[in-house]
Amino acid sequence: GTQVQRMLTVPGSRLGLPVSADLIDVTLTWKDMPSATAVLKVAPDTSGIALEDLDLALTRILLITNHGQMVVRFFPDKAPGHVKNFIKLAKEHFYDGTKFHRVIKGFMLQGGCPNTKDGAKGMPGTGNPGYTVNAEFNDTRHERGILSMARSGHPDSAGSQFFVLHGTAPHLDNQYSAFGILESGFDTLDKIADVRVRMTESGEPSAPVEPVHLYSAVVLPVLKGK
Repeated sequence: GTQVQRMLTVPGSRLGLPVSADLIDVTLTWKDMPSATAVLKVAPDTSGIALEDLDLALTRILLITNHGQMVVRFFPDKAPGHVKNFIKLAKEHFYDGTKFHRVIKGFMLQGGCPNTKDGAKGMPGTGNPGYTVNAEFNDTRHERGILSMARSGHPDSAGSQFFVLHGTAPHLDNQYSAFGILESGFDTLDKIADVRVRMTESGEPSAPVEPVHLYSAVVLPVLKGK
């Protein structure tokens, strides 16, 4: 029942690994303990890859949570500004260490607020990256698995907070900027939706009793023309 996690950074040149749109399994062994092995999932380092060089329709992002993993793909033809912003923030590790602070089963789960990081100040759900993104409302229906941007009352107030639909919410159609969809990880979506919640100060039963961690948002890059 105990899980130990560690981050291991190794230069790609040391491993001879290419930039890949997939995680690569690397098996470690110890010469003095032939029966001991460890299999690592190695993610590509995208820090040296320009956002403009990515094929936004093929690039994915892996969301690693304490309830499992989800992979999202994007709709750059529907909401290019939001897709670029989400990938940019993921490349900058902005989402790493945040939490899903609002969970409503049958509706959606919301995350991406920097105020949810350990040691951060400010009320969860009110944080942003220091700028906003103009609305890109489109004809995408807000159905199970859709990725959309949270905002305040002003249409152009989205920043970093996002939500993943657990159910169908037609009242959000053409009111919020949908920009992606889960490619896999619906079991994780369901697990998060099932967490116990308590009442918020506003009287909404949506605050997880136990933290729902977003350990990392890992960019799985596909370069243009590849």
